[in-house]
Amino acid sequence: MTRSALPSPPTAEQRLDWLRLIRTETVGPVTFRQLVARFGDPTAALAALPELARQGGRAKPLAIASRAAAEREVATLQKLGARLLTLADTDYPQALAAVPDAPPVLSVRGHVHLLERPAIAIVGARNASANGRTLAERLARDLGEAGYLVASGLARGIDAAAHRGALPHATAAVVAGGIDVIYPEENAGLYEDIWGQGLLVAESPPGTQPTARHFPRRNRIISGLSYGIVVVEAAEKSGSLITARFAGEQGREVMAVPGSPLDPRCRGANRLIRQGATLVENAADIIEALAPMLRRPLGEREPDLFDLPPVAGADDGTVAKAREQVLELLGPSAVAVDELIRQCQLSASIVLTILLELDLAGRLERHPGNQVSLRFTTD
Repeated sequence: MTRSALPSPPTAEQRLDWLRLIRTETVGPVTFRQLVARFGDPTAALAALPELARQGGRAKPLAIASRAAAEREVATLQKLGARLLTLADTDYPQALAAVPDAPPVLSVRGHVHLLERPAIAIVGARNASANGRTLAERLARDLGEAGYLVASGLARGIDAAAHRGALPHATAAVVAGGIDVIYPEENAGLYEDIWGQGLLVAESPPGTQPTARHFPRRNRIISGLSYGIVVVEAAEKSGSLITARFAGEQGREVMAVPGSPLDPRCRGANRLIRQGATLVENAADIIEALAPMLRRPLGEREPDLFDLPPVAGADDGTVAKAREQVLELLGPSAVAVDELIRQCQLSASIVLTILLELDLAGRLERHPGNQVSLRFTTD
């Protein structure tokens, strides 16, 4: 799907409905896409939410974000010198837009035009060695000089070194909390420098303090922005390996710098290489590894974003039986949606609508690879 097939960038009024929909309880990026595909735009989707949640078996009223809350968020961003980017905006990063769970709305602060550059992520250990930090800074500097945007997560260690190296050229920091929340606090000076010379990106509303659940969500944005990621020092249970996994699932190039087998901080990166990641030692290696990807579009936007036809109508009796059938096949273990459709022997549109209802009712858990499972709640 080309950018020309997308709806026009939303007006100020429409942006409020974009915000309201994604800030509504149980609505995540995938659900947002499916709602817009089903109903045509966020405004119509908002009107349909209560009935969809009721059909999914929700007993409590769905907490739909208010217009006043959306207006306050926009006003806060304006005071911060930040702005909203929606998936329909022309300056939303094309690479990230191609990811199935791309944030429908981003907060950005700084030089948004830097998103036009091809991006490479550099991530790694927080407790990085001196040599690891030096190498990350050098890689980032050389990539910046070569015209790339260097993306990372503003964490201590490798992330901070990468940002510093690329700062004179182009760097983007994807923060785990709100756009105005500096974490860790020791990187306050670097945050200010990036605001002045680079770009800050956030998915969560302003003022959001990062918790454990926010970091994997941030990591999928770092990889989604980028043509590839480079891991410099990572222990076997490092969060950088989560970013590498996301990159692989998103079709990005995964690269790693080899390290001493005697250093626990290198075991994760070395394992990535054994599993097939490209071994790199300098910026030239990285650019060479990415050359095939740079010669073709990174990916089109997901076809189910805005251009799916409305779900064909079905009588209430048919849909009720279909709900029973889908619920019978679902359980606590994840199952691929395609397999669910195959076993149900129902139309994809009916199954996807039922899953959407269950999602809004808080009864569905979504997993990577377009898999779902049933979430057991007391609602």
